[in-house]
Amino acid sequence: MTVTIYHNPKCGTSRNTLALIRNAGIEPTVIEYLTHPPGRETLVALIARAGMPVREALREKGTPYAELGLDNPDLTDDQLIDAMLAHPILINRPFVDTPKGARLCRPSELVLDILPEAQKGPFTKEDGEVVIDETGKRVR
Repeated sequence: MTVTIYHNPKCGTSRNTLALIRNAGIEPTVIEYLTHPPGRETLVALIARAGMPVREALREKGTPYAELGLDNPDLTDDQLIDAMLAHPILINRPFVDTPKGARLCRPSELVLDILPEAQKGPFTKEDGEVVIDETGKRVR
């Protein structure tokens, strides 16, 4: 069983998502996409597998999104993918790919819907929000 997370260790949501994967007893393949970005084929397939439009996979905050004019609705999916490949910071995070599907895990608890294993114990996010109770059940 392979679980892959496209991870940014500086992002709290990404760290929480990784911790939830590990809380299920899974050691995922961790790809720090800013230093090892996915290729075109992988990125296109990941977005398609997540069932989302390419535009929704773009990150605006803290990126050159505005400077590159990526808010232009006339840009094609290929042009948006080109921008993400040229500037990996534009790829929203964290994407997780499992045998049960792929998701952009914002918020981090969306990963629970695609994990092949149940949570093994309680889990609290870095900000103090309880996600999994002491019996291993999702709080909400």
